[in-house]
Amino acid sequence: MDVTTIFGPNTLRILVTVMTAFIALSVIFVRLKASSRPVTIRKIIIPPVGMATGALMFVYPPTRIPFWWGLIAFAVGWLLFSYPLIKTTKFELKDSEVYVQRSAGFAFILLGLLVLRLLLHEVVQDYVSIPQTAGIFFLLAFGMITRWRLYMLREYYNINPPQAQSN
Repeated sequence: MDVTTIFGPNTLRILVTVMTAFIALSVIFVRLKASSRPVTIRKIIIPPVGMATGALMFVYPPTRIPFWWGLIAFAVGWLLFSYPLIKTTKFELKDSEVYVQRSAGFAFILLGLLVLRLLLHEVVQDYVSIPQTAGIFFLLAFGMITRWRLYMLREYYNINPPQAQSN
């Protein structure tokens, strides 16, 4: 049984949009609170590793998409959506611990990305099924977060080299 037959396409569309907005706003809140706590390698790596488990959605046949669609979605996240996050993420060393500097534009960047993502979502789901749209946007988000977190990891090591950590 398909998800759209349970809820109906319009109800499902509204549910997906509301849940996406709720999750994104939660992420914004968590990210803003995180700047008051030190950054660790573990805190940088866990989000993309945890998110990678979402790829299990492709076990469910209705979410499967052509390889090229997935590659394009991942590339758009990697190249375009991660860029503003990278530009607004800076680290500072305080009392031998690494912190993310608060950026006035960071919350607005996240909100802007949310709005853009929701608008794109509305366009894409007119051409492919709702489960496939979920797969496409998962890959877009995964590309975005993976590149951003790799950047963060590199910057963390630049500001706090491994030999400095062991002292």
